[in-house]
Amino acid sequence: MDLPADGLALVLKEDCPTCQLIAPVAAELKRLGDLKAIYSQDNPEFPRGLAVIDDRDLQASFALETDIVPTLIRREGGRETGRVIGWHRGEWQNLTGVNDLGIDLPEERPGCGSLSVASGMAEELQARFGDTGLSACKVIVDFPDDPMEYAFDQGWTDGLPVVTPTPARVLRMLDGTGHKPDEVLGIIPPSGATCTVEKAAINAVMAGCRPEHLPVVLAALDAAMDPDFAWQGLMSTTMGAGVCVVVNGPVAKRIGMNTGHNALGHGNRANATIARALQLLVINLGGAMPGGTDRSTFGHPGKFGLCFAEDESDDAWQSLAQSRGIEPGKSAVTVFGFCGTSIHNMENAREPDALTDNIAMTLNAFGHPQDAGGGQGAMLVLSGEYWSVYRAAGWDRARIFYALMDRTGRNEADVEAGATVRSTDGTLIPKFGPGDLQLVRTGSNAGLFSTIIHGWASGPRGSQPITREIVP
Repeated sequence: MDLPADGLALVLKEDCPTCQLIAPVAAELKRLGDLKAIYSQDNPEFPRGLAVIDDRDLQASFALETDIVPTLIRREGGRETGRVIGWHRGEWQNLTGVNDLGIDLPEERPGCGSLSVASGMAEELQARFGDTGLSACKVIVDFPDDPMEYAFDQGWTDGLPVVTPTPARVLRMLDGTGHKPDEVLGIIPPSGATCTVEKAAINAVMAGCRPEHLPVVLAALDAAMDPDFAWQGLMSTTMGAGVCVVVNGPVAKRIGMNTGHNALGHGNRANATIARALQLLVINLGGAMPGGTDRSTFGHPGKFGLCFAEDESDDAWQSLAQSRGIEPGKSAVTVFGFCGTSIHNMENAREPDALTDNIAMTLNAFGHPQDAGGGQGAMLVLSGEYWSVYRAAGWDRARIFYALMDRTGRNEADVEAGATVRSTDGTLIPKFGPGDLQLVRTGSNAGLFSTIIHGWASGPRGSQPITREIVP
């Protein structure tokens, strides 16, 4: 893009009252010979009768860093030495050296926003005309091939369509974080590929995330790469494990996450895309392809990505993140390796002891009723109505948790028999080991249900839940 090395350059658009106002001034400057270039953003015939450079692709506006129109810039030796925006008679006279310039016009008028800074335009122009700073290899999809179909052909999807990660979209995604694009985040299993912030952003775009989701994705990714989470084991087990992401804190409301009806299901963009970004990362960087290093016998629908926010609207409930050491008011994610979900239902639940006994029976049965002594995790998701039963009786998270741990204890004979009720005598063997059972609360307030999210192998030889604070 050739810009005048010396003299004045004017950027304007017809759809701007102030630009219309100063059109006679532009003509006067052109007549005097100091105005070397006029760039019109929307109509190359405006101002009429003058030699105007068509800037509808906004290349000159981008190069001149134009935020407001009209913008008048003085350049000397190829460098900018002064500029005025909008119309202010004195400032224009000082910049041009024409003392009687615009004497018939009002003293001043504000300008309008430049088309080059319209929503979403900055990244598009940066990608087309500037230095993106991106280092990932570019893929050119020849016309008339469809980029979405090309992604399917290359195995870059989870079976659903992905959003094409154009440079502009990746730049826009990167605006969601303060991390630098080339910052190394860690190793993605099972292949051991190095993941940078840029690569995470690319997969977040493909998953359908918005820029404000990226800090949540990065925190979840950091948690998933923790060796104690055993992401490689989750991806390669025949049990078909996936990654569940629980979001806590102010960020959940800020990015519009659903904690009501269908909180664990479809219908909300943040809920639907954040965990999907992790799954695409483990496919595209980790190489976890079904039948390859992903050895799942069945898999399950949650492997597309399960992400939900905890309902923290009731101060009487301590959130999952706080129970795991995050300070109140902070935002955090917890990743949990899981193999599917099931529903617990007790329509006549009215008091907490009976409800706890009933849930404990279901917990003892999941996986296999003869399983005991730890080694398998579970996340119990309480609905609003279940929580109301506990809350009305003065129970809090800690009391519910310890009651469940107690009532899932059975003696050896009952374990061997596959009994699911708590044993009343003998030495009790707990169903869950330390850290195996997680409690969360989300979903609507209509329905006497809980959901049990079935964990994968737990403990030192399995996958442990990992919590990370979300940093912008």
